[in-house]
Amino acid sequence: MKKITILSLFLIFGLSFLCVAQKQKPRVLIFSKTVRYYHESIPAGIAAIIKMGEQNGFEVDTTENAAFFKEDSLKKYAAVIWLSTTGDVLSTAEQAHFERYIQSGGGYIGIHSASASEKEWDWFGKLTGAVFVNHPPDPVPGTINVTDRKDQSTKHLPQKWQWKDEWYNFNKRSSDVHVLFTADETTYKGGTEGAYHPLAWKHEFDGGRSFYTALGHLSEGYSDPLFQKHILEGIKYAIGKNQKLDYSKAKTAAP
Repeated sequence: MKKITILSLFLIFGLSFLCVAQKQKPRVLIFSKTVRYYHESIPAGIAAIIKMGEQNGFEVDTTENAAFFKEDSLKKYAAVIWLSTTGDVLSTAEQAHFERYIQSGGGYIGIHSASASEKEWDWFGKLTGAVFVNHPPDPVPGTINVTDRKDQSTKHLPQKWQWKDEWYNFNKRSSDVHVLFTADETTYKGGTEGAYHPLAWKHEFDGGRSFYTALGHLSEGYSDPLFQKHILEGIKYAIGKNQKLDYSKAKTAAP
C-alpha cells in the first residue's frame, strides 16, 4: 500500500509540474517598423502595453526588426501587435512566415496605421479586416457609437464615446468581422463611408484571431483608461487560450 501511495504522489506532483509548465505566461511581440509616416505616439503605445503586461500577466517584447518574422522567433509568441506600422515592412519570405504563424493558431492585434501597412498584400488586408485609404487633415474630436456593449473590449465604454483622433476611411472591408464600434460622421468633417463606418472589430481568420482598432494616433490616447482597457481586452482576445502553436496546420509553404 505504501509503495502505491508513494507512486501516486509522484504521479500527482509530476502531472502538476507539467500543467504549470504548459501554463507559462503568454508572451506578445510589439512590432512597430515604419517605412512611411512615423507616429510620434508609438513610444507611448509601447510603454502602455508593457505596463498592461506587467499588471495582467503577460510578457512583452518589442522590435522594429522584421527579421523577427521567422518561425523560430514567432513561435514564442501568443500574439503579435502591429503598432502603427506603415508601408511595406516585410519581405516576401517574412510575409510567408507570418501567414504560417497565424494559420498555426497565432493572434494578431492591429492598432491605428497597421491598416496602412502592406496594402498590396491581400492576405494581410483580410487578416486586418480592411485597408486604410485616407483621413481628414488633422485629428479632431468626434463621436464613436459603441455597437457592441457586451464585448470585453467595449462594455466599459459609453454608448456614445467622445474621442479625438485621426478618423480613418477604409476600403476592401471584410464582411466576416464582428464590429465593435463605428464613427458618427455627422460629428466631424472628412468621413467618406456614410452612416455605417466601423472603426474597431475582431474576427477569427485563417486559423488565428485578429483584433483591430483604428484609434491611437495621439500619444495622450494611450494614457486614457478607456482606451487602455479597449486595447488590453483586444490583446487578451488575440492571445486566446495561450495554446502552443501547431505548425502542422499551416497551409502557406515555408519559405
